[in-house]
Amino acid sequence: MGTAVLREDEYRRVPWKNGGGTTQEVAARRSGDGDGDGFDWRVSVADVASEGPFSAFPGVDRVITLVEGDGMVLSVDGAEHRLVPLEPFAFPGDAVTDCRLPGGAARDMNLMTRRGRTAGRVRVLDVAGSLALACADDETLLVLPVGGDIALEGADGGRVPLGRLDCVRQDGAGTVRLAGGGTVAEIRVTPAR
Repeated sequence: MGTAVLREDEYRRVPWKNGGGTTQEVAARRSGDGDGDGFDWRVSVADVASEGPFSAFPGVDRVITLVEGDGMVLSVDGAEHRLVPLEPFAFPGDAVTDCRLPGGAARDMNLMTRRGRTAGRVRVLDVAGSLALACADDETLLVLPVGGDIALEGADGGRVPLGRLDCVRQDGAGTVRLAGGGTVAEIRVTPAR
């Protein structure tokens, strides 16, 4: 329980399940059941340099948010969806998903939650001066700056500067207080209900 600052340059690099690239794992809760994917939830940031299929994640719900690049087109079970920067898009991880990059290489943030165990949501919020985000007892809150100049504000008024795609993680009851100006991705994960 409590608040931690995770730095983008310290994220663990993990190969894509399909071998097509790598992702930086921001945070995860590991599963103890030994299934092949090994997590109840995971947040990661991936550099997508070429077009092609997404890895399949049976039993997983995904939310993808484009954080760099001009756009991405996902074909999810044959239906095309144009992704634009900073607009979260939810889809099932077990759907046949293919990616096109009409504007070139892109970078995205992914939230994956194991269906039946956890649920999650992503919102993109503006910070103008200050922003307080409360976290519930049974919740994990992750906040990643995606633009601007943002700092974590401590109870004593001290500030910890946050780099782009650093992460503030709050597990359980508490409040994350941000200061500055810019944009953040707010990710909330709870037990499935």
